[in-house]
Amino acid sequence: MTKLLIHLFMRGKDDLHDPSVREAYGKFAGAVGIVTNALLCVIKIFVGLAASSLAIAADGINNLSDASSSVITLIGFHLSAKPQDQRHPYGHARIEYLTGLLISIGILLIGAFLMRSAIVKILHPQAMHLTALTFAILGISIALKIWQSVFYMNIARRIDSLTLKAAAADSRNDFVSTAVVLAGAILSGITGCSLDGWFSAAVAVFIIVSGVQLALETSSPLLGEAPDEDLVRDIVRMVKDNEGVLGIHDLIVHNYGPGKIFASLHVEVDADGDFLASHDMIDNIERQVHETLGIEFVIHMDPIRTNDPETKRLHQIIEDFTAKMPGIQNIHDLRIVPGETHTNVIFDVALYPDTSEERQQEIKEEITSLLSAVDPRYHAVMTFDQVYTLNTP
Repeated sequence: MTKLLIHLFMRGKDDLHDPSVREAYGKFAGAVGIVTNALLCVIKIFVGLAASSLAIAADGINNLSDASSSVITLIGFHLSAKPQDQRHPYGHARIEYLTGLLISIGILLIGAFLMRSAIVKILHPQAMHLTALTFAILGISIALKIWQSVFYMNIARRIDSLTLKAAAADSRNDFVSTAVVLAGAILSGITGCSLDGWFSAAVAVFIIVSGVQLALETSSPLLGEAPDEDLVRDIVRMVKDNEGVLGIHDLIVHNYGPGKIFASLHVEVDADGDFLASHDMIDNIERQVHETLGIEFVIHMDPIRTNDPETKRLHQIIEDFTAKMPGIQNIHDLRIVPGETHTNVIFDVALYPDTSEERQQEIKEEITSLLSAVDPRYHAVMTFDQVYTLNTP
């Protein structure tokens, strides 16, 4: 069904890296959500009122919130596709994350409202009037919500949309909620007890928990979460595949929304090599990463001496010593500056973000002791860098 809808309404839109195609897919998903959720809302509220079931009506109101979320999704994709301007030089793509956060907040509000109604129903129970139509409607609702979740997830994977992944999770939760309502209706009919309020409360709790989880997930990119590990691996692989690259460090990835990723990296090259050739290689890498991954990529070129045996020896000693030290990713940019009374050994130590200040001091003392043991004239001059990626290049 999903493939058929895509074929009918998204024909010819195969370039998923094109922002306009991505926008079209997002709007399409939003429109499908509006239609299906509005239909479920009307049917469930009608059946809930006819059967005197707050749980069914509440589930219908939840579908109304889903329809509203789909409207927000549609508007969000439209606004996030706006081009950059003077106040927003990196574009408006992060609006999509705000859209997901608004959907999460709406889910929380609906859950709180339903919990209030459920408590009233528990304190003042009413008999339910169940018919075969009631069970049929709920069964159809479950089937439609399962399809809706699969539909959203398929589109989300196509265009890598966190908002649509949240919508898919919300639809999955809805079908679970409806299944709970159906179970409550069956048990109420079997036992003769009014369990509607209790099952309504269970649905409300489920919605609230789902809203909290979605709020955390959709707000994470806005707070500056670590980049996707697969993306980091792709960048590192593409850079290291070039013969003139001796080492890399200080990879930083900034996410300004889907399709708006900026990254910078330091690349080590031979200081005694052809600088024009190295610069040309750097330009080609930047262009390749941009064309392949859609990233605005900037590389800083670090020349290092490869023919100084003492520099190579010290680098290997420190590297071996720090390889298994907690908190350290790597060392880089090592150089030796000799003087009359001492020799400065200058280098950078790349630390993981969760490395404490106490641990940094311990690392400094341990490396300083190492260099003093190698040669008392050596004086360590360390600069600590933080690594902003999850995995090691």
